[in-house]
Amino acid sequence: MTTSADSAPPLVLVLGGTSESRRLAALLTRGAAGPLRVVSSLAGRVARPVLPEGEVRIGGFGGVAGLTAYLREERVAAVVDATHPFAGVMSFHAAEAAAGAGVPLLALRRPSWRQGPGDRWYPVASLEEAAALLPSLGRRVFLTTGRSGLGAFADAAPGLWFLLRSVDPPVGPGPEECEVLLDRGPFTLEGEREVLRTYGVEVLVTKDSGGEATAPKLTAAREAGIPVVVVRRPPVPEGVPVVGTPEEAVAWLGGG
Repeated sequence: MTTSADSAPPLVLVLGGTSESRRLAALLTRGAAGPLRVVSSLAGRVARPVLPEGEVRIGGFGGVAGLTAYLREERVAAVVDATHPFAGVMSFHAAEAAAGAGVPLLALRRPSWRQGPGDRWYPVASLEEAAALLPSLGRRVFLTTGRSGLGAFADAAPGLWFLLRSVDPPVGPGPEECEVLLDRGPFTLEGEREVLRTYGVEVLVTKDSGGEATAPKLTAAREAGIPVVVVRRPPVPEGVPVVGTPEEAVAWLGGG
């Protein structure tokens, strides 16, 4: 990605909200891919988000049409979708908008977790499928799937107790027996061991978010012999190239 001496630097839009998006914004604002204007866009779903370096906009675009208009009006040179692996709607909106505006799009996705020896994993396709599986695995459930999907467990089988860990308090429907633990990663292995012990956790539910910041819970569950229900991540839109690290995204943008 190049720019002439008498023109404004190309604008790169980073759809963010992840540690990878913040790392990418830092690399780009410091010139890793040459002179660029970098704008990170956050959905605004977290009350106190960790802000990246460079320019930041918070809030939605108004669907595909709004994002397409933004890309055209701002003359965006490239888009990097570095949203959470489970922000499926935004990713498909980005793919449609980028195609409509003729703007190159890259998906930055941290690699999925890999099951290892001693892990008792139960892969499922959705939160609803996870809720249906729980009675056969345990009664005291540690939910680490975020507050937005809590409604999937609202009609869970009687006798289940839930510990929900979330950055912000949940809103909307949820299970009757539910305690909320407000916390933000990264988490330590010893801390995760303590959570499992303190609350008598019998089963863990997680999304396949990948990354190191929240992975210690999987190690703690394996050590304790606790089953883990893993919700598979949605696919990246067809035709969108994917990289696994911010450094690879920099190279795609012309910095390597």
